[in-house]
Amino acid sequence: MANKAAFNVEKYKTFYECDEHWELRRMFMERHKDRFDEDELVCLAQVFTNVEFLGCRYPQETMTLIAELSKEVAAEYRQSRENKLKRTFVAASDAAAARYAKKRNLIQQ
Repeated sequence: MANKAAFNVEKYKTFYECDEHWELRRMFMERHKDRFDEDELVCLAQVFTNVEFLGCRYPQETMTLIAELSKEVAAEYRQSRENKLKRTFVAASDAAAARYAKKRNLIQQ
């Protein structure tokens, strides 16, 4: 194997990736680039961000590996997000009911 640490992590930033997501993925790759081949690390980093940002789930073996590898990176990220605005998801049925109630109130006035 060639020198694992020789590749440039920066080349993997995509034009559509927001800075926050890229920074976390970049930190993950920088932290582990001496332990994995380039292709494998890029895939693991994408899996990590998919789990962290999208809530994706993978086979248990993969989830265990990602949890182990991301322990410090994820902890730093989560700590930095503690005082920031959090997204709240609403069920579609609740949103529809709220919209219906709003329209009904407007009609009654």
